[in-house]
Amino acid sequence: MNKFRAFYNSNPLTVILFFAFLARLISSIFSRGYGMIDDQFLVIEPVQNWIDGQNIHGWLPDASNPDAKPAGFSMLYPGLHYYFFFLLEKIGIFNPESKMLVVRFIHALLSLLVVRFGYKIAEKLGGKTNAEYVGWMLALLWYIPMMSVRNLVEMVCIVPLIYATWLIVKSDLNQNKLIFWAGIFAGIAFSIRFQTATFIGGLGLVMFFQKRWLSCFAFGSGALLSIIAVQGGIDYFVWGQPFIQFQAYTSYNVANAYNYIIGPWYNYLLLIPGLMVPPLGLFLFFGFILSFRKHPMLFYPSLLFIVFHSFFPNKQERFILPVLPFVIIAGVLGWTLFVAQSTYWQNRKVLLRGLTTFSVVANLILLAFLSPASTRLSLVDSMIFLSDKPQNDCLIIENSNNGNDILLPRFYLRKWAAYIVIRNDFSASDLKKQIDQKDEKDGFKDFRYVLFGQSENLDKRVAEFETSFSKLEFVTQIESSYLDRFMHWLNPYGNKNQDYFIYQKKDR
Repeated sequence: MNKFRAFYNSNPLTVILFFAFLARLISSIFSRGYGMIDDQFLVIEPVQNWIDGQNIHGWLPDASNPDAKPAGFSMLYPGLHYYFFFLLEKIGIFNPESKMLVVRFIHALLSLLVVRFGYKIAEKLGGKTNAEYVGWMLALLWYIPMMSVRNLVEMVCIVPLIYATWLIVKSDLNQNKLIFWAGIFAGIAFSIRFQTATFIGGLGLVMFFQKRWLSCFAFGSGALLSIIAVQGGIDYFVWGQPFIQFQAYTSYNVANAYNYIIGPWYNYLLLIPGLMVPPLGLFLFFGFILSFRKHPMLFYPSLLFIVFHSFFPNKQERFILPVLPFVIIAGVLGWTLFVAQSTYWQNRKVLLRGLTTFSVVANLILLAFLSPASTRLSLVDSMIFLSDKPQNDCLIIENSNNGNDILLPRFYLRKWAAYIVIRNDFSASDLKKQIDQKDEKDGFKDFRYVLFGQSENLDKRVAEFETSFSKLEFVTQIESSYLDRFMHWLNPYGNKNQDYFIYQKKDR
């Protein structure tokens, strides 16, 4: 123990990175499935479809789809996956699970850069002790390891964004070459996640109001050059028009601002301290607010990002993730300084230690629960189960219990089978009528497998299906992960994770 302590005292960042890697390695191995709709269906599904020589999502213009329009997503991040999947198949890796294991591992390694540069920023601005606090939080905050291995642009964009911030902090606004490169990496962050424009703009505004004219010009030039070359260049190469995806993205979000999760303006002001685990999270958020004067390069860009998302109607939790590392860094710096100058807390060190210990223990419990957890696993495992079964060219999903549409992760099925969803507003008899009205409906006359979501009313739903079609026989049950079941128990209406019961046509 003494040797370890001595090693840690000499090499704290190395030790922190080791434990950060260990937590992410656990997530990359055990945390299967996908976290959100976007990280599967806006990255993995279209990319594999392109690899297979198809374009069923219509993301690319081609001869079979002359009227294709931009989908409104940056092509940089999916494009990198395209070349990576292409390389994996060239060396003989075709299995979807194997591909995703490698992808998760690479994301785990990338996320270590956030820990490293977050530590460096805190060390430069607040010394070694503050850097250690920041490093441990970025390494082992409960949600970060599992979310870091997901294909979420909200997490991936943090890597170039925090490196850009580190270059600015490192330069002391006196080395314009570093600041120019900070602009380059900030532009890359924008090309991964467009909303980072508010944070990037905040960095430039701080330089402007500090009258650092050359620094502001160097940063803006680097960012503009990067955005034109990367985002503009990719769009021009694919669509013949620069920034057409950004235009489509902006138009879509303005038109659909109220069609997703709507929350009050203070939604993120509650969420951010919660993600940092109260009561410590509340202390750190207070410290973040106090940092406005001493650390403007962290505070004001983060504030602009938070304000923009607070007043934009669509408020999904993951939208705020890109700014969390910066809130943590500024929060630690602001809070430790406040405590050092506070008579109240100096006289109540035992209380402060107890409150902090409570948050640390709660965080470790959540970390242990979440890091190996898989999400949306039942659909993934259903596709894997059916992938080697005959006659799986078309699938029917019976989801009348909750009435939601379903997106099938056909990447794991290893073929782009047609599928249709029976809901409470579209019954089995409605589907039968549609099929009978045509000689063929995407092969559904010859369907073999039906997936029933949830066990509620299962016998009745199977009987109703058999009334319209043929007799079915039970094949297997695909269970949800423990996290999916827990989230469904917490909120059965907001979390539609469910077991699937696979039936097939009964052989005569």
